[in-house]
Amino acid sequence: MTDTRYRPKNAMIMAAGLGKRMRPLTATTPKPLIEVNGQALIDHGMDRLAAAGVEKCVVNVHYLADLVEVHARRRHDMEIVISDERDRLLETGGGIRKALPQLGSEPFFQLNADTCYWVEGVKPNLEHMIDAWDETRMDALLLIAETVKSVGYFGRGDFDMARDGSLTRRQEKGVTPFAYAGAAILHPRLFEGAPDGPFSMNLLFDKAIEAGRLFGVEMEGLWLHIGTPDAIRAAEYAVRESAA
Repeated sequence: MTDTRYRPKNAMIMAAGLGKRMRPLTATTPKPLIEVNGQALIDHGMDRLAAAGVEKCVVNVHYLADLVEVHARRRHDMEIVISDERDRLLETGGGIRKALPQLGSEPFFQLNADTCYWVEGVKPNLEHMIDAWDETRMDALLLIAETVKSVGYFGRGDFDMARDGSLTRRQEKGVTPFAYAGAAILHPRLFEGAPDGPFSMNLLFDKAIEAGRLFGVEMEGLWLHIGTPDAIRAAEYAVRESAA
């Protein structure tokens, strides 16, 4: 039977951040290369992308850029393209905007190297995203984790999600059960009119919310939020328990 779903062939992994909350580990090791259960965080994301059929992955670099670049180029299961931000860190939105010529005109996966760590459920989460993607209704589709089922996350959530999957912002002083898990399918048209230079993807997420075109799909499995050194130990324990 022919698979008629749209399956992104290109992806971007955000690997340029400073990792300040992970100090002192990030004094000598960029956060994407910090290991959890013997595997660098960036490789966890790349393994998921390769399994989903991604053929080209753009990786942006800034902090300890040479280490990230050398590590990323060891991959042989997809083409690796480096988006160089050594001279100027462009934040999440600006970094993706700079890389758009390498990502093409079709929707692509985007992963945050430092927060996209999870234990899969029965079906891989990127496949859930592929199932949910609808270009006619969406400019962005985010992987959303239920906070009470997450490890290492202590925030108040990011979005409220309607029954049809559409997302709206958590109220300023409110609490919501859903947090952005750092994986998305983005359509390049989302960046039309975006500013030059550094800016956060939150600017474009808000733009998509106003247009009714920001959606989410709930994660299956266990999200492991690796935000601090202590979170590494909690994540490793959770992985061992899930495999027991």
